[in-house]
Amino acid sequence: MLQQILRDMYIDPDLLAELNEEQKQILFYKMREEQLRRWYERKSWQAEAQDDGVKPPSTKQNHEKHINWLSGTDGDVWVWVMGEAPGDKPYEQIAEELMEEKARLQAQKEAEELWKKKEAEIEKKFRDVLAKEKARIVAEKWKVEIEDRKAAKLMEEKIQLELRKREEEERQSGEEEIRRQEELRAKELYLSLKEAQQQSQRNDSDEEQWQEQLRRSKAADEARSHTARRARAEYHRQSMRAIKKGKVAGLSNLFQGLGTAHEQATRLHHHLVFPGLQQPSAASPIRTWARPPRPHSREVIVRWFKEEQRPRDAGYERNTKTVAPWFHGIISRQEAEELLMNKSEGAFLVRVSEKIWGYALSYRQASGFKHFLVDASGDVYSFLGVDPNRHATLADLVDFHKEEVITSSGGELLLEPCGQQRSPPDYNPLFE
Repeated sequence: MLQQILRDMYIDPDLLAELNEEQKQILFYKMREEQLRRWYERKSWQAEAQDDGVKPPSTKQNHEKHINWLSGTDGDVWVWVMGEAPGDKPYEQIAEELMEEKARLQAQKEAEELWKKKEAEIEKKFRDVLAKEKARIVAEKWKVEIEDRKAAKLMEEKIQLELRKREEEERQSGEEEIRRQEELRAKELYLSLKEAQQQSQRNDSDEEQWQEQLRRSKAADEARSHTARRARAEYHRQSMRAIKKGKVAGLSNLFQGLGTAHEQATRLHHHLVFPGLQQPSAASPIRTWARPPRPHSREVIVRWFKEEQRPRDAGYERNTKTVAPWFHGIISRQEAEELLMNKSEGAFLVRVSEKIWGYALSYRQASGFKHFLVDASGDVYSFLGVDPNRHATLADLVDFHKEEVITSSGGELLLEPCGQQRSPPDYNPLFE
């Protein structure tokens, strides 16, 4: 199961939810190790290809743009920070003046356009009025006597004078109105630019917050990796201590036949470094059916247990045909916690998992419950993503952790098996 996760670099969310925090961290660490291994493998391939004269494919486009930096007298990139050079105004003052000037120029431009339209309207208006008056005078002057022409001329000049006066007054009024509009527009543009500046400052603040979150995320990532590395090292030391004490040799067929602690340690190292190169056990069953990648129904889980697990004495006490007091059937996490609710710290049970081909060990701790997935998809039994110890039987795994903790941080020892409260037992469908 672990090899499949590392091959696909994906774990189903439902399966991930079954792992406790330490299992998640170690699984994450292993996936990161696999990513690095693939990256170094690719770099090595590229180096070999270059040595052989094969040019690696370029990811750059021909039309890619480039930047040439201006160099200073010292040969480095020439940099001028506005507001910090001798004689420069402070940046805030420069920005303020630029905004004011930009607003003034924009308002002036708009006022000029508005004045052109207004002036054209005034000229047209009085040109039309003057033309009408001239036409009227010309039409009437033929009706008056010759001695009255002088009076008509004087009248015309008076009217023209009056019209020019009115035109000038209206022009001044129009200019004043446009000036007021220009001032108001300049204020509006200034406020708009000021708001844009404040929004930019808020965006800069958001960027700083994002950078802080990124820093915290990287720190948390490093802490998880450190925790995972420390836990794996502790599990390895735990396994070596167990081998020296003879515990693993007495519990797992993987180490039988190796008399010395050095030979047992070498065998364990082989299984840790090359977990996929396991020698098949004579007692291991040969599958005669096509097992799905994951369990999808209770019926297929029952079939898997009967055809693959019962021949390996799964669920039985060691070297007997008696069902172990800690063994349970296909029950949920909630049902397991209800069974352990009134038990003391160290109580445990093993239930058939509905998430993987294997089991879940549910454990009662002082502050609640823990659940560990046991991978049984191969020829051995081990905690998914946590325990490097691989046991030949399910009973071996349980007995081993009656004396050796499951995790170094939690210190979980299996002290009290939690038995059945149903009649018939919940494991009956597995043994019918």
